[in-house]
Amino acid sequence: MPVEWIPGTGYFSNSYVYGSVLIDAGATPFMVEPYRDDIRTIILTHCHYDHIAHLREIRDMCGGAEVCIHELDAPGLTDQSLNLSMMFGERGSDIGPDVILSEGDEIGGLRVIHTPGHTAGGICLYNSDEMILFSGDTVFSDGGFGRYDFPGGSLEMLRNSIERLSKLDIEGLFPGHGNPVFSGGNRHIMASLQVLKMSYF
Repeated sequence: MPVEWIPGTGYFSNSYVYGSVLIDAGATPFMVEPYRDDIRTIILTHCHYDHIAHLREIRDMCGGAEVCIHELDAPGLTDQSLNLSMMFGERGSDIGPDVILSEGDEIGGLRVIHTPGHTAGGICLYNSDEMILFSGDTVFSDGGFGRYDFPGGSLEMLRNSIERLSKLDIEGLFPGHGNPVFSGGNRHIMASLQVLKMSYF
C-alpha cells in the first residue's frame, strides 16, 4: 500500500496517509483535503502541539474520523503542560481521543509499538510485510532522534526504544520531521542508536 507524505512546514510535523489512516495532524487541513474522503482514522504518534495542531479541523473535514493515541499520552491532548502548546503561543487541542492505543494493537494494517522516551506515550507504527515504520519523534533519518528533556521524556527510555526498533526489518522510515527514506531504514535507525551510545552514555 503506498504511503502519501504530507511534508510539515515550519515547526509542524509531517503527516502521512496510509490507506484510510492519517498519521499525525501537523499538516494544514488544506494539504490534507485531497485525502478527506479516504481518511477514517487519525493516529497520533504523541501529544505534542506540532503533531496535533490541526486535529479538530482535520477530524471534522474527514467526517468525524476516529482519533487514536496511546493511553499515556491521551491526557496531553488537552493538557497544555504536556502538549507544549504554550511554547508555540497556542492553546492546543480541545478534544479527547476516541480510541486508546496500547502496545501490540493493530489498526489500519499497522502494529502499535510503544516507544517512550520523547514522551511517555510515544508510539511508532509498523507493518512487517511492507517493512515500513512511521516513527513519530522517536527516531529520524540521518542519525537523529527526539528530544528527551520535555515532560514525560527519558534518555534511558529513548535509547531502549530505539534499540528495540533497530531489531526490526525496516526499509521505509517515515519520521515526524525531516525527509522519509524509502529503503535502508534500518541503517538510519542504527546510526541514531550509535550516536546515542557514543555521545550520551
